[in-house]
Amino acid sequence: QVQLVESGGGLVQAGGSLRLSCAASGIIFSVRTMGWYRQAPGKQRELVASINNVGDTNYIDSVKGRFTISRDNAKKTVYLQMNSLKPEDTAVYYCNLPLSSNYNKYWGQGTQVTVSS
Repeated sequence: QVQLVESGGGLVQAGGSLRLSCAASGIIFSVRTMGWYRQAPGKQRELVASINNVGDTNYIDSVKGRFTISRDNAKKTVYLQMNSLKPEDTAVYYCNLPLSSNYNKYWGQGTQVTVSS
């Protein structure tokens, strides 16, 4: 059974930083592409960043240069380092397996990030 548990969110002022963590179980973590998503109030969930099994990364334009996704295969954990946070980064952040056909079954509880201006 796949389980994804996000943590690390909180309330931060604009310009601040947070580091999100996502602990995975029930998968062969080292071979899977992992992604961080976010969903702001009234908006669709979007894929913010992804990292494949060899460490190649992709980001949406609005977070490039500010967010960094990384992974620790030994800990089966994916991270999202978020710097220079903006109020528009406010959202619930989730991790998932963007290339999995079953990804809709794997959503966790997410972690709330709130950036105040």
